[in-house]
Amino acid sequence: MKHGPASFAVSGLAVSALVLSMTAETPDAQQSGRPADGNAPRRMGGYEVVENWPRPLPDTDLSHDGWTWGSGCGVWAESPDKAWICQRGEVELPPGAKPWTFVGLLIPPRTNTGRWPYSGTDPGYKLRRHHVIFAVDREGRTIVEWLQHDRYLAPPQGSGPGSVSRGPHKILMNPYDPLKHLWVVDDDMHEINVFTNDGKRVKTMGVRGVPGRGPNNFNRVTDIAWLPDGTFFVADGYAGVRVAKYDKDGKFLFDWGQVPYNPDNPGPNEFFSVHSIGISRDRRIFVADREHHRMQVFDENGRFLDMWPTGHNSAVLAHIVTEDDYVWVADWTTDRLVKYDLNGRYILDIGGTGALPGQFDGVHQIHVDREGNLYVTEVSNDRSQKFRPRKDADPAQLIAPMVGARTHW
Repeated sequence: MKHGPASFAVSGLAVSALVLSMTAETPDAQQSGRPADGNAPRRMGGYEVVENWPRPLPDTDLSHDGWTWGSGCGVWAESPDKAWICQRGEVELPPGAKPWTFVGLLIPPRTNTGRWPYSGTDPGYKLRRHHVIFAVDREGRTIVEWLQHDRYLAPPQGSGPGSVSRGPHKILMNPYDPLKHLWVVDDDMHEINVFTNDGKRVKTMGVRGVPGRGPNNFNRVTDIAWLPDGTFFVADGYAGVRVAKYDKDGKFLFDWGQVPYNPDNPGPNEFFSVHSIGISRDRRIFVADREHHRMQVFDENGRFLDMWPTGHNSAVLAHIVTEDDYVWVADWTTDRLVKYDLNGRYILDIGGTGALPGQFDGVHQIHVDREGNLYVTEVSNDRSQKFRPRKDADPAQLIAPMVGARTHW
């Protein structure tokens, strides 16, 4: 669901200001996805696109002749030399297409962002659950493949209880974890799987295929955020309308959130699609309430502090709370990355809709490495992109690393 009902009431002046600010383009935004001259790298805000990233996947066990990347659900830069990518399998290219074309560039475009074949609708092209999770180096070359987990992370229909997954929702690391475990969130399977850095599954939270609200049940879980001591908060989720808090060992502590008492005027602690979550340096919890087009803010004990709109009819798929005290949100309605201060004051936005390099369709996760390189993954353009800061960039247009990211650098 890309758009939801515009149910959060703000003043007409505030709405007008937000709409104007999100549609007015700066000179850099006007160049988004277009060459500044015949040879210059494509620009996006204060960044330039890293071309040919990632590189084609290796034919480790299957040929990729006629195949390309699938819907990009997650990206996490463990370091500038190791970025993890998760996708919802691979998509068949049409005859005659250039190898490794991003399917968002095809006419008509292709994707595997949805649940086919579970929806019962045949898209008219083949999909396969392959290279669900892999890692690449700074040049985009594949250095790690988790092919052994493809069937588990994107189970075929009828392969076991709850086998309805189109693939993972996000891939994450606790930024304070020196062992760099990978946390794979799967909304369709209602579970979180934790892996060692070399691919051994060590923990599963949730009951596969069984939705619920409890210490070990989720209802289309979407995201996780951590405090320095390992305590973590789970956004749960598309259907769970709550945030759940766990200690560093995964023991359930408490949760908060509910459906709106009055859907036409939702109040604090009421959610409709808890799609992403982040924590500021002062330990405030920022929760994207997507279909209510707003951010809700809580303390670490679940006490409501504040809420502010994320733009008229916005659809926030991801956000990152940065170490320089800003919140950057990925809004699917405008396909821009929008910068706010911690009190919800709009600062600027970068990017824009399109399938060319430097343009977006459905940015689903944002990450920044220690060198300032920006990584995004897109669910509708079916790709991941990497950007490097331009030497002449306005620092205000650059996204800092997330809170806690420098702990183990």
